[in-house]
Amino acid sequence: MKTMTCKQLGGACDKKFKAETFQEIAELSKKHGTEMFKQGDEAHLEAMQEMSEMMNDPEAMKQWMDEKRQEFESLPEDS
Repeated sequence: MKTMTCKQLGGACDKKFKAETFQEIAELSKKHGTEMFKQGDEAHLEAMQEMSEMMNDPEAMKQWMDEKRQEFESLPEDS
């Protein structure tokens, strides 16, 4: 099990996500982002706008995802 924060995953807060795989942690982050969107959280909306702009460039998005996956993989297992 590894832990990353919303901020580490491109978000706007220090909420912690715990998962066994990068795919799992990405899904937890996405779910959290959806909840924050529904609440109209300004900081998260701003982070989502930045992410949306990056998604317009598939190569930049792939590079970002690869970097986040590597960051996750390099984290120590939770104790």
